[in-house]
Amino acid sequence: MDVGRKPGASLEAIEQIYRDRFERFATVAAAIVGSPAGGRDAVQEAFARAVRRRRQFRGDGPLEGWLWQAVLNEARTQRRRRAARERAELAAALPAPPAGEPDDTAVGALVRSLPERQRLAVFLRYYADLSYDQIAEVLGVRPGTVAASLSAAHASLRLRLEEAPA
Repeated sequence: MDVGRKPGASLEAIEQIYRDRFERFATVAAAIVGSPAGGRDAVQEAFARAVRRRRQFRGDGPLEGWLWQAVLNEARTQRRRRAARERAELAAALPAPPAGEPDDTAVGALVRSLPERQRLAVFLRYYADLSYDQIAEVLGVRPGTVAASLSAAHASLRLRLEEAPA
């Protein structure tokens, strides 16, 4: 750390990332929480908390990575709070896919059923369009772990889709 540099993140920097990346954050959070409104709520709550705790940002990595962690944590917290209710609602609401072709809702349900690390890697890669290195930073793992998680997720989804009744 530079001498004379204060720890923490500036309010302006947090606000700029919020304005520039809100839709990406909300898309990923919505995929985790299970609803667009829940995703937006998670992002807003995560950023509000980040603003309150901005002095805790150590600057060890990029500010955006710190904010991604805050959003993921809040989305996971909201998902845990609502998990039982959401599973029941999802099971009741899933329509049958058209013959030979799974619908987006069914595929989304399959993605949400993946183990947490695989699910987060899929969301960050395909919903947020982050690179393996960026995903590794956000999840606190190595890029090779990201690659292995995505490979396992792809294999699991492929198998489940092949087994789905036509």
